[in-house]
Amino acid sequence: MRGRRLVLLLVLVWGLAACGKAPLHQQQAFVFGTRVEVLIAGLPEAVARPATAAVLREFDRLHRSYHAWQPSELSVLNQSIAAGRRQAVTSEMAALIGEAQRLASASEGLFDPGIGRLIGLWGFQSDDLPAALPDAGALAAWRSVRPGIADLQVEGTEISSRQREVALDFGGYLKGVALDRAASILKAQGVDNALINIGGNVLALGSKNGQRWRVGIQHPRQPGPLATLELDDGEAVGTSGDYQRYFEVDGRRYCHLLDPRSGRPVMHTQALTVLVTARLAAGTLSDVASKPLFITGGDWPRLARQLQVEHVLRVDADGRVQVSRALHTRLEYAGGQPKSLEVIP
Repeated sequence: MRGRRLVLLLVLVWGLAACGKAPLHQQQAFVFGTRVEVLIAGLPEAVARPATAAVLREFDRLHRSYHAWQPSELSVLNQSIAAGRRQAVTSEMAALIGEAQRLASASEGLFDPGIGRLIGLWGFQSDDLPAALPDAGALAAWRSVRPGIADLQVEGTEISSRQREVALDFGGYLKGVALDRAASILKAQGVDNALINIGGNVLALGSKNGQRWRVGIQHPRQPGPLATLELDDGEAVGTSGDYQRYFEVDGRRYCHLLDPRSGRPVMHTQALTVLVTARLAAGTLSDVASKPLFITGGDWPRLARQLQVEHVLRVDADGRVQVSRALHTRLEYAGGQPKSLEVIP
């Protein structure tokens, strides 16, 4: 038996019809394998439309340049790593790899874009998810080496690897990078008030015609939001969930969030959301941080402090909700506060 749902962080932009004469430009596209949306408030179409177009062009460029499973600059690098060759890359790619290595180290290796081969073993690189578990021998062989992004050596714009088994996949990283790029592009074009949504990874600029942007955190097992949240200027939200990409075998769910230590999908968490307050590269951190906190499970408060993320909500495998006090004070729970709620100091 198999199943899959693409139910991501629910973005709820309330009151679109009630905005009166206040302009609100909205444009959608399909990039990074998901729906993306840009909303710009308070500007006429003549200004908002070209600004949005510039953002979507950058999204498309990033998607084409760093697709791990189709011909791209990244796939060329992966081929060179597999062949044991040193590869010259763009300065942009070298910087992305360097930043990913820093974030991987800060997450104690639980965020690791170097596990592309493991993703391939489980079949999560494909739109058509598998109906069977991967070969046990192949998984054991991968675990015996445990290749990761830390094995890469960056010397200027040349990349080499200590392990040929390293394969980069920026799927858990690039949407956050794209959020930050979008914010920079919009600001450069005179846009101060916008909401950028990439498949549920969200970054807010300014306000929606004087009101804070409001988003909803998707309930992992029910339609609609678990809670709603108003965002301040520059804040970003990211969610990881076992309901986004998964398959089932013998009634057991296997999600796309893989623990690099075991080489297997995480079973103890249904969903984890982070809010990153305004700072440099807030979008990138919001995309990255939800993964290791999801993977680490009950130890998330310690690792969240290490990642400098104060606002976290976790739903465990039994549906119990844990939330940091900093985020709890800002949430409005749908249908009232969950009975199983635990607030973490």
